Amino acid sequence: MTPSNLVEEAESFARRNHEGQTRKGVAQEPYITHVEEVATLVREFGGTDIAIAAAWLHDVVEDCDPTIDDISERFGAAVAKVVLEVTDNKDLPKSARKLIQVESANRKSPEACLIKWADKTSNLRSIANSPPDWTSERKREYFSWATSVTDNLPSRPESAVEGFNQAKARAEASLNQ
Repeated sequence: MTPSNLVEEAESFARRNHEGQTRKGVAQEPYITHVEEVATLVREFGGTDIAIAAAWLHDVVEDCDPTIDDISERFGAAVAKVVLEVTDNKDLPKSARKLIQVESANRKSPEACLIKWADKTSNLRSIANSPPDWTSERKREYFSWATSVTDNLPSRPESAVEGFNQAKARAEASLNQ
């Protein structure tokens, strides 16, 4: 698979697997809009084709039927490794998964770091633009937790940090509206 085909195949695979899923926000937009935004941000942050393909696939194992072995067979070990780095173990309680994200952030590869930056940025943008039905306190807890994750990431591209900080500021400002 050529690099450009890799990204195109990952996009197609993600679109098929996330079909019918919606975001938690008031707009109930298709879930793939989040995945597409994450992949676009990873590209903008300078991600490789492996990172961009993994960004398209970053929630497939968590939220859909394919396994990490399916990802490896279809997209190769390098993409699967990055996807695995950003995939939560859904067998664990949410609080444990969130703690693991903070504790493991400092061991992420540069590709996984880009996806984490992009994922958290996208989620903050959603809180500002189409908020989920959360209390202000829960939103503030998300801001704090997302910051804890990103503060521990070893790869800190300036554009990623800046994009995250802008999204966080907009999300925080949205609480006062």
